[in-house]
Amino acid sequence: MPSEPRMVVVAQFAGTHGVRGEFKLRSYTEEPEDVFEYGELTAPGGQSLRPSFVRALKPSMFLCRAEGFSSPEALLDAFKGALLSVPRDVLPPTEDDDDFYIEDLVGLEARTPDGVSLGKVRTVQNYGAGDVMEIKGAGGLVLLPFTKEAVPGVHIEEGFLTVVPEED
Repeated sequence: MPSEPRMVVVAQFAGTHGVRGEFKLRSYTEEPEDVFEYGELTAPGGQSLRPSFVRALKPSMFLCRAEGFSSPEALLDAFKGALLSVPRDVLPPTEDDDDFYIEDLVGLEARTPDGVSLGKVRTVQNYGAGDVMEIKGAGGLVLLPFTKEAVPGVHIEEGFLTVVPEED
């Protein structure tokens, strides 16, 4: 049975605009307008839309339209506040070995420099002060800042990353 494709959040539905079914879209891509190149955007509930550009509102906020939605109520019912994703394989490849998508870290084994496994990366979040990795293992949940000091080696092809946990 084929596995579900890994989905990567690239945008957020940021509200409706006017009465004709236009909506605001907040892009999370490095180049904000690239969000229109990835095709359909999918909400957590499985609803999808294909945004078409109307105009830029701010550097990473756009006014959009989508086929099949002609009223603000229909859009709000399906997408209010939703994080919108695309399959990982539609994103462009990274340029070199030191380049990767944060999503590529999820599922990697976290090992100390001497090879002891702390578990697997569950998620990487940013709460405003930088990226934080959540590692889930037999010893419970470990939170580490995603910095060069705490994570000196990322080996995506080999399936692990090297971590230096903080001393308690």
